Amino acid sequence: MREIDYEASRVDGVLRVRRPGTEWLSTGWNGGRRESECVYNVSVPEGWTSDEIGEYVSDRLERAGFDADGPVLLTGVDLEHARGARCGPVTAYATAGVSNPAGLPMDPPGGELPNWDRTDGEPVGTVNLIVGTTRALGDGALANLLTVAAEAKATTLLAETGFPGTTTDAVVAGHDPDGPLEEFSGSATPVGAATRACVREALRAALASRYAETETAVPDSVSAATYGVSTDVRAEVFCPEREREGRVER
Repeated sequence: MREIDYEASRVDGVLRVRRPGTEWLSTGWNGGRRESECVYNVSVPEGWTSDEIGEYVSDRLERAGFDADGPVLLTGVDLEHARGARCGPVTAYATAGVSNPAGLPMDPPGGELPNWDRTDGEPVGTVNLIVGTTRALGDGALANLLTVAAEAKATTLLAETGFPGTTTDAVVAGHDPDGPLEEFSGSATPVGAATRACVREALRAALASRYAETETAVPDSVSAATYGVSTDVRAEVFCPEREREGRVER
């Protein structure tokens, strides 16, 4: 019997990804693990603020005609730029905006921890990923699928934009608890490898739609971006055994 795909519908700035009997794990707003047949990616308009996210989300889903509860991601990117990819037992959907890149220099100058506090109400870019597999994932494998997707996202973004991510990226990963069991989801497994391929293709297509096919340009650097940040602070490095003895390596 043919496996049921993760099917997407886009209405009034809301992308719904649906598959009955799915368990999701979300890093987005009101995230965590839950069972639901749907997950949503909701675009927010210019000037939007986040004082009442729950009320806002409920209103947007109702206006779009979606009544099923489920995890929700939010993005300043228009949902017309959403793109999907499918490989083996995995389907992924991506939206991508990089007006707020998060740089991670390998030779930072040093400084204070960033305090990224925006009050102007302008929406920022976000890289949102929704990844679903028709397999049942073992204990820890669903959480690991988030790391596989995030790694593929960072690798793809570095190649395409020069940045590993933005300040507001989020991932939702789903699996079928009643599907064929996979104990692991690492990069060498069928699920992990398919996830990497799907994220790469969906994200590249979403970036092309957002930037190559419009007049908007990817920022040349963090400093040139509207809302970019760079982690320039240096952490203290130590050996655990010597830290216990009070001798910290500098």
